[in-house]
Amino acid sequence: MNKNIAQKIPILSFYSGGGFMDMGFEKVGFEIVWTNEFDKIFAQLHSAGITSWRKSRGNKIKAEIFNTKSITEIGYKEIIEEAFPNGKPKHFGIIGGPPCQDFSINGSRKGFEGERGKLTIVFFDKILELKPTFFVMENVTGLTKRKENKAFLQTLLKGVEKEYYIDHEKLNSLDFGVPQHRERVFFIGIRKELLDKKDIGKASFDKWFPFPVNEKYQDALKKYQWGEKTKFGTPLIAPKGTPIELCVESCLVSEQQINLTPNANEYFNLRVHEDTLRAIEEGETNRPSFKRLHRFKYSPTTCYGNNEVHLHPYMNRRLSVREALRIQGVPDTYILPPSLPISKKFKMIGNGVPVPLAEAVADSVMRFICLSQ
Repeated sequence: MNKNIAQKIPILSFYSGGGFMDMGFEKVGFEIVWTNEFDKIFAQLHSAGITSWRKSRGNKIKAEIFNTKSITEIGYKEIIEEAFPNGKPKHFGIIGGPPCQDFSINGSRKGFEGERGKLTIVFFDKILELKPTFFVMENVTGLTKRKENKAFLQTLLKGVEKEYYIDHEKLNSLDFGVPQHRERVFFIGIRKELLDKKDIGKASFDKWFPFPVNEKYQDALKKYQWGEKTKFGTPLIAPKGTPIELCVESCLVSEQQINLTPNANEYFNLRVHEDTLRAIEEGETNRPSFKRLHRFKYSPTTCYGNNEVHLHPYMNRRLSVREALRIQGVPDTYILPPSLPISKKFKMIGNGVPVPLAEAVADSVMRFICLSQ
C-alpha cells in the first residue's frame, strides 16, 4: 500500500478520553474521523485539549467527541452514519483502551466479570461488527498476567482470529522517552486478506508484528542510574549519564512560570499537616498514597484519582495539571479550560496512553500496512 494512501486511512476511536492515543495516530498521519467517550466532562476536556493542540500545528479542524453514548448502546448503523456520511471506505482502523480497573493489579480484580471488564468484550464485538482493516487495543498487563483473565482472553480472541491475525506486546513508556514507568499491553489485529501472502501463525500470542523499539531508551529501567530516596529539601545533583528528559525534573514548572504556563497553577491544596508531609522523603514512592516523586527519577504510573496523590519532589505541594500532562508526554499546546473540575482533569490524564508511546505504536502500524501490499 502506498504511504500516501495509508496516511489517508480514517480512524474510529473508542473510549477516547483526553485523546492521547488519538494524538499519537494523528501525528503519524492517520485521520481521526470519529470519537466516542461516555464521560461528558472528559468529552469537553478532549474537545478543548485536542483543538488547541491542532491549532498549534496549523490544523484548524475543531475536535469533538462525536458520540457520548456508552459503547453498549451504539449500533453499527449509527457509527457508520456518523463516521462515514459518504459511505464506508475500503480501509479504516479502530483504536481504543477499554476501562482497565477490573484487570489492574491494584484495582478491583473482577476481570471480565466486572462491569468495566465486560467493555473489553464489547470492544471486540465492535471489531467483528464493523470489520476494520486493523485495530489497536491498549490495556493493563493484568489482562494477560492473571491466569483466569488470560484463559478467557484467549477464548475471546478465537472468534476474532477467524478474520484477523492478532499479536500483542508489553511496552513500557519509559523506553520511549516518557518520564514514567508505565507498562501496558498492546494488541494489534490485521485483516487476513491484507496479509494473505505472509507466513503468519494463527495462534493468539504468535510474534509476527514488528512492535516499536526505541534504541535510545530501550531498557531504560536498568540502563541508567536513578535518584535514590533523600530527605525532603536536600540539594541534589543529577546522576551522571541519566537523560534529564526521563526524569520528573523535566516536567516541573518553576514558581516563576506557574502563572505563565497553561494549567500549571491548577493543583489541589494539601490538607495534611506540613510536618507530616516534610517527613516524606524525596523518592519515597513505595507507599499507597502521598508518593513524593524524585526529581532525578521517572514517575511511577500516573493513576490519579481516589486516594492516589503524587507530591512535588522539593516543593510542599501536589503536582499540577500541567506537570501531570507533561509526565504523560502531552505538549503544552494541549490546553484545558480552567473552569472544568480539576479532579476530572487528573482522572482523565491518568487514564490516557502516553503520547510518544501511542505515536511509536501508530508508526509501526503505518509502516507495516505500507509494506504489506
